[in-house]
Amino acid sequence: MALPSPDPQYVLRGTTDAVNALCFHCSYPEPEVPILFSGSSNGLVHIWNLKTRRVDRTLDGHGGKSVYWVKALRNRKNALLSQGRDQNICLWDLAEGRSAVTDSVSTENIGFCKCSLLEVEERRWLLAMPWKGLEEVRVLELPSKISVCTLKPEANAKLGMPMCLKIWQPKVSLHPSLLVGYEDGSVVLWNLSMGRMQSRLTCHQEPIMGLDFDSEKAKGVSASSEKMLCCWSCNEQQSLELQQTYELTNPGIAEVTLRQDKKILATAGWDHRVRLFGWKKMKPLAVLDYHTAAVHCVAFSDHSQPKERLMAAGSKDRRISVWSIYNQT
Repeated sequence: MALPSPDPQYVLRGTTDAVNALCFHCSYPEPEVPILFSGSSNGLVHIWNLKTRRVDRTLDGHGGKSVYWVKALRNRKNALLSQGRDQNICLWDLAEGRSAVTDSVSTENIGFCKCSLLEVEERRWLLAMPWKGLEEVRVLELPSKISVCTLKPEANAKLGMPMCLKIWQPKVSLHPSLLVGYEDGSVVLWNLSMGRMQSRLTCHQEPIMGLDFDSEKAKGVSASSEKMLCCWSCNEQQSLELQQTYELTNPGIAEVTLRQDKKILATAGWDHRVRLFGWKKMKPLAVLDYHTAAVHCVAFSDHSQPKERLMAAGSKDRRISVWSIYNQT
């Protein structure tokens, strides 16, 4: 007999619209209080104080257009990136109570593809983002905003639009690589130094909604509107290979997220549920059944102490559930 779903540790209310994106900031550098950033369909970014469990500040920089990606910049205190349906990525200065947009980049892209950020050295990042042509992806260096490359599939590839991105640093190369999930159900590995496609794996029959990658194990996971998770690997020849598929009870995953220690995988389901898996063998661990509408996003906290780790899920029901679960592993 299945165990009943545990309850969230607490629930954050007050976004007044669907929650599309979440990002914790609990260390590197340590803030005065642990923080959770959330992006909503009403164009607002909320900064949640996890001690008081209330909104400290609200950021309004996307003209009322839905915010669907937020990212705190590691090693740069009080800096946040947000991406909205206004086709802009905003850089926020949050120091000393400020709520100012200090810089922005226009994607000129009307899709829903979320950006991906990689810190390549202290105070220098690479930002992968959807770009002008519906099939293009551009990689910028930050904070200089210098273009590294623009990636455009050949016309006969018929990949469709990029749906999700993951930029990462291979152990065997000095140069970062980029994984892109496309509308046709393919995962593509791009070589950024050469600006060309290295490998393509067609593992889904529907558009890929989310992917994540474990660079230590060279193993990734992707999900779509189907009832299936796909696990795949990237071998030393930089070729993608399907390793395992896992059938879900209900179709539709909005996001897949690996915990920082690469032990737990969480999925955000259209069926209102969050599912947790052991990453090593894809062993099902828990089904978290709290929300009353589709779960759009799931994030793990970056607490330096494992026992303090939290997981948050954001939903169309306008609530954010915060969980303390499997944090002793």
